[in-house]
Order: sequence, then structure tokens, then C-alpha cells
Amino acid sequence: MDLEVSPALTIPERELGWRFSRSSGPGGQHVNTSDSRAELIWNVTESAVLSDDQRMLLVARLGRRLVAGAITVKASEQRSQLRNREIALRKLGELVADALAPDAASRRATKPTRGSARRHLAAKQQRSATKTQRKRPPSGE
Repeated sequence: MDLEVSPALTIPERELGWRFSRSSGPGGQHVNTSDSRAELIWNVTESAVLSDDQRMLLVARLGRRLVAGAITVKASEQRSQLRNREIALRKLGELVADALAPDAASRRATKPTRGSARRHLAAKQQRSATKTQRKRPPSGE
């Protein structure tokens, strides 16, 4: 089953590798016999569907998660191997989509307006007056 990351990028099934092992999560009486944990492996550096720009962007942004140019996603949340496969595919898709997403526009620093600064100071003065009213009156001896 091919993995559609975005309308412009679909990872073919032949580039995805699977490994299964025993999960440490819930499983009932078959927990020690079934390989329900799914590991999905995709080699970013050797993928034929990526352009050179996409490959460089993925390597730069996922660099710490790559092992020998491949990214591994694990799923063991469910008892079913099939459900864990679906979760692993979804995780990989989200990871690649986030890594390929353009950078968010950087925030431009602004100064508060004169009116907002005035309102801020007025609110502080009001709060100070409220707290002053709470004080015990001085004893008049």
C-alpha cells in the first residue's frame, strides 16, 4: 500500500520496509507469541520519489533521526499488528509532511501602542488600589 504524504508526494510500497517484533504493550494470552509491534523503515537518501531539494531538506531536518540515511518509525500501541502498521504509516506520513512543510513566517517585533500601554498602567494602578483597600486600618491609639 503506497503512502500518500501530500498530493505531490506518494511513497511507493516497494521503498517501505517492515520489521515486526513482540510488543511490550497489552496483548492478553497471545502477548508472548504474536509479533504485534511494527517498525516501518524508509531510506530517505536512496528514495526515487524525492527531488534533490526535498531530499536535502529531509536530511537537514530529520538528520538526528536518520540512521544510515533511513528513518524508522515504531508503533506498538495496539494489540493488532494490522492496526500498528496503520499507525506507523500515519506517523511516517506526518513526520515527512512536517519536515517538508515550508518554514513559518518569522515574527516581526512590534512595540505596544500608546493606548495599550496606558490601559496596562491603568489596570496595574486599579489592582494596586484594590490591594491597598484590603489592608487592615492602622489602630488609632
